[in-house]
Amino acid sequence: MAGRERRSDAVANRDRIVEAARAELSESNGAADDLKLHRVAKAAGVGQGTLYRHFPTREHLLAEVYRAELTQLVGTVAPLLAAHSPLDALSRWLDRLVGYARVKRGVMAAIEVPAWQDLYSGQHHRLDEALETLLDRGQAAGEIRAGVDAADVILLLGALSRIPEAGWDERAPRLVAVIVDGLRA
Repeated sequence: MAGRERRSDAVANRDRIVEAARAELSESNGAADDLKLHRVAKAAGVGQGTLYRHFPTREHLLAEVYRAELTQLVGTVAPLLAAHSPLDALSRWLDRLVGYARVKRGVMAAIEVPAWQDLYSGQHHRLDEALETLLDRGQAAGEIRAGVDAADVILLLGALSRIPEAGWDERAPRLVAVIVDGLRA
């Protein structure tokens, strides 16, 4: 029935499936093609029927993993700003972004272009807003150079997509450190 609340066990199963898929993607360095749904179901402690009831295809599951990663990433902005200086909060957030980028990269490779475009177009503003909040706070505190906006930083972060998988663990954090150094006031 549409509009009916989900049972708590169904919500818990769905959450465990998404978390298990995210963990599997992390272990496979974001390679969504290597995501084995039977392993995800086993890791989540559910049967394959339960997995397929929530996510009829690999694309549905990957899209939800992407949304969950983005939600977690965006949700860290306020706590980071509450606990750290604006520049340090931005640096820590960008470090988390590296993990998000790896998942996004795997999802992009596995989802057909039209589906990816629909998913991204409905979500990308959240990333822009989170980054803009961090930049605004840092600029107001005099820690981040004036005149830089989220679009500038996102263009710079686009370089992450050019890092070969074999060099990801070494180069991605170094590239983010260079970007943060360049943002310093």
